[in-house]
Amino acid sequence: MSEPSSDHPTKPRPAHPQPTRPHPVEPVQALIVVDLQSAFVTGDGAVPEAARVLDRTTDLITRARAAGALVVQLQNDGEPGGADEPGTPGWEIHLPTNADRGERVLRKTVDDGFEETGLADLLTEAGVRDLAICGVQSEMCVMATARTALELDFRVVLPHDAHATYDIPAADGISDMVPAAMVSRVAEWALGDEVEIVARAQDLDFTKP
Repeated sequence: MSEPSSDHPTKPRPAHPQPTRPHPVEPVQALIVVDLQSAFVTGDGAVPEAARVLDRTTDLITRARAAGALVVQLQNDGEPGGADEPGTPGWEIHLPTNADRGERVLRKTVDDGFEETGLADLLTEAGVRDLAICGVQSEMCVMATARTALELDFRVVLPHDAHATYDIPAADGISDMVPAAMVSRVAEWALGDEVEIVARAQDLDFTKP
């Protein structure tokens, strides 16, 4: 192998700032729960870490309610014949909402939970500027919703142990199977240093808007 030309010196790759924040993080005023529908968290079609995500999300919802924070669940309307086709058991929200305290379920048809759902207006009208996001799938709906929230100048906290996805199957000539945990971590990394990553959902606190 020849030495690199002196005319084109090798430059070190710029460091991507580690987005993990020290504890404790500042409280948030809202919790956005993404697509925790029965198809994705129960049965044979569940994400590998479904039990963990359900446990952490249940705790987050309980503490958000106790603090008077806003809780919003997103529900994906899948294609006909899909696991999350509207009206099928898999489409149903797995964790119950509390309508008596103003909790909302917003239906969507794309990854981004802000697109044509009224979520931005709902958050703004409630006085929310700081929010947390959890749910599935890390690299799709969770990531897309977090990215738009950042673009809209919301402060976004992402609890590492409260979102999950599926393994990526092996592809001939491209890669071996990519474990779900690695996919989730790459999704976090791809959001850059504006998102606040906390290792444990229990380290996140809530406050009223």
